Amino acid sequence: MVFSAAPEKFRAELAATANAIAAPGKGILAADESTGTIGKRFGPIGVENVEENRRAYRELLFTAGADLPKYISGVILFEETLYQKTASGKPFAELLREQGIQVGIKVDKGTVELAGTDGETTTQGLDGMNERCQKYYAAGARFAKWRCVLKIGKGCPSKLAVIENANVLARYASICQNNGLVPIVEPEILMDGDHDLETAMVATEEVLATVYKALHDHNIYLEGTLLKPNMVCPGQDCQKTYTPADIADATVTVLSRTVPPAVPGVTFLSGGQSEEAATVHLHEINKVNRPRPWSLTFSYGRALQATVIKTWAGKPENVAAAQSALMIRARANSEACLGKYAGSAAHLGGESLYVKDYKY
Repeated sequence: MVFSAAPEKFRAELAATANAIAAPGKGILAADESTGTIGKRFGPIGVENVEENRRAYRELLFTAGADLPKYISGVILFEETLYQKTASGKPFAELLREQGIQVGIKVDKGTVELAGTDGETTTQGLDGMNERCQKYYAAGARFAKWRCVLKIGKGCPSKLAVIENANVLARYASICQNNGLVPIVEPEILMDGDHDLETAMVATEEVLATVYKALHDHNIYLEGTLLKPNMVCPGQDCQKTYTPADIADATVTVLSRTVPPAVPGVTFLSGGQSEEAATVHLHEINKVNRPRPWSLTFSYGRALQATVIKTWAGKPENVAAAQSALMIRARANSEACLGKYAGSAAHLGGESLYVKDYKY
């Protein structure tokens, strides 16, 4: 008998959802900032962190224009946002579905320190997750996101941290698929440190290989999953210089050694890169001349929104300009997915978005 975390009744839907998200030239808008994290975004622009302002900002994103579905195939929401509505009373989940955009939900409860390590972490939130996933599916969500965080340096990532986070990701994926949600598996290796590109390759390869072993052990239906990894980049403080083509080649090399072809798509996180750097690197990744059996696309939060939120600044009269900025960057990343980005958004978003030991 063949066992699977995905019940037969959900398999076709899971595969269809994953493939829709990974469609050519499309990617994910990660709008799943927690209440605390969105407050960090609002602070510099002088916007009070209250529910109505959070709702208004998300409405700005989700109503950016008729062309939004050409570039954005899925949106990840925070739980509060899943149940919010537009000013006219339409639920956000319904608004997105009407545009052909898949609705996603952040299901983890954040990182906690992993005892017995040098400040490494694991991610919590499995308790009660089965019931929450049932509720999210009923509300219109069809995929989920769970972030685990690892770091390089001083013996890290340790074997304990790698195995623990791989198993947590596998348990999360199992619960999601059992309830009809496509799990986005996100093992992020932070850019903190002075390590070189070769060191980043070794660490990322070990992490991804361990994650896929755990997914196999937990009978995960890979055709109904997506991967959200870091691009393979040197540490933020590395003294060596690498080109975007170097980073692209390292990234595709590691993926080719670890990610099964059954996985429909790899949706990269930006990891603190500037908006423009994240787009350029994605473009170069999609130009690498070697077999790439998966769609290589984006799942960006800050790398899609940094200019948008500054342009908006909480003022209704700035909504149209902020939406225009989102569309420019979304189109640029769509072009990057196809290896066709020619710098159309280079005038926006050159500022680094790196935050040491990034938490949200």
